[in-house]
This record gives sequence, C-alpha cells and structure tokens, in this order.
Amino acid sequence: MATISRNILSGSTHGRPIALAADSGNFTAVHTGPTTAADLIEIYLYLSNISTSQEIVTIAIGGTADGDKIKVKVPAESTVLALPGITIKGDGGSGVAITAASTTAAKVNATGYINLIDAS
Repeated sequence: MATISRNILSGSTHGRPIALAADSGNFTAVHTGPTTAADLIEIYLYLSNISTSQEIVTIAIGGTADGDKIKVKVPAESTVLALPGITIKGDGGSGVAITAASTTAAKVNATGYINLIDAS
C-alpha cells in the first residue's frame, strides 16, 4: 500500500528559503525527485520576490532544454505559487532535478514542500 509523507525541498536547509541565482545558464538546485521508479512526488513551490521590481523566474524540470522550462512572472514584493502540486515520477536513477533561476541574483527566494508518494 502506498504511503504519503510531506517533506521539505531537498535544496533547502531545514525548510529555509532558497535564494535563486541569476538566469545566466546557472540554475539553483531546488529539489531532486525520487530515485525509485514507482515513487511520485507532488511539488508545491512558492517564489517570493524581495525586490521592488518584477522578476521573471525560469524553473527547469529534468533538464534545461526549452521543453523542460516553465517561466513565471513574480511581481515586486510578492509571493506566488509557481508549482501547484505538479506530479513528477521517479526515474529509477539519480532523480529528476528541479532547478530555478531569476532575472536578478538573490532577489527571489524559493520555498515549499513535496508530498512523497511511496509506492513500495
């Protein structure tokens, strides 16, 4: 029978916000998905813009090709729900990497959690 557990993002220390790098080809690790092929995660990712200007965040799921990316506009001094429970399946290897980068370094912080659905 499957079990569900809530966990912090693996890119976070004790659930603290993750400051995103500038989108210059270097992305910040937010979370790594499950390694067991039968397992799933639901990821809930919030982006908080601490600057006085709008920021655009690029979220990459599993790679950095255009087909792996999601763009999110984050208004100045605001928080948005960027990934509202998107489901990612274990890859049977090292896990699907979820990374992100912002227009300007250290102006957007990522927070959130995952629900791990353990099928074993």
